[in-house]
Amino acid sequence: MPESHALTQTAQIHPLDRVFFSRDPRRVARELLGKILIRQAARTRLTARIVEVEAYLGENDPAAHSAAGNTARTSVLFGPPGHAYVYFIYGNHYCLNVSCEPEGRAGGVLFRALEPLSGMDEMARARDIEIHGPEDLRKLTSGPGRLSEAFGITRDRDNGCDLASATSSLWIGDDGYRARGIQATRRIGITKAADKPWRYLLDGNPFVSKKMRK
Repeated sequence: MPESHALTQTAQIHPLDRVFFSRDPRRVARELLGKILIRQAARTRLTARIVEVEAYLGENDPAAHSAAGNTARTSVLFGPPGHAYVYFIYGNHYCLNVSCEPEGRAGGVLFRALEPLSGMDEMARARDIEIHGPEDLRKLTSGPGRLSEAFGITRDRDNGCDLASATSSLWIGDDGYRARGIQATRRIGITKAADKPWRYLLDGNPFVSKKMRK
């Protein structure tokens, strides 16, 4: 993996505060690039840098789950910012989002791809794949379903989890890395509001899920 993206042994990872998430999802999405997703287990810690995300704007965004209003399924998106919204799709994988905007106003960011930093062996076991070299690392967390499987993310386990708290088993931190070369493209896999350029990724990062669409 690119050396500039690696987590140094002396790096201190600090959780993002609630205010970070209490903003327009497009701004949150851009600033999440370069931050770190952490899964803290009893004996190990999985970490990966966020390299691709998509913003969903809430009730006024026809592609957003919250466009249908506050339901039992989408209530997390209308709740306090900085919490995990997890849904099951295509009958075979989970997708991780984080709630944005102040409580009562829906918005969210979907995590599309990560760059693994630590715990790759555990990620590979969770995905039931073998890693033979650096080129295989992309299989771990490149794509929303893959990253959720690698991090053991499910709706039962993580929906509503506080991603702004380091005491959570799943949270988002900042190690001081600053992203450069951010690209904005159209969102993937949707039919409504498909023209909106609200997919953000680190330009040239090999862990991005798919080629850019202008």
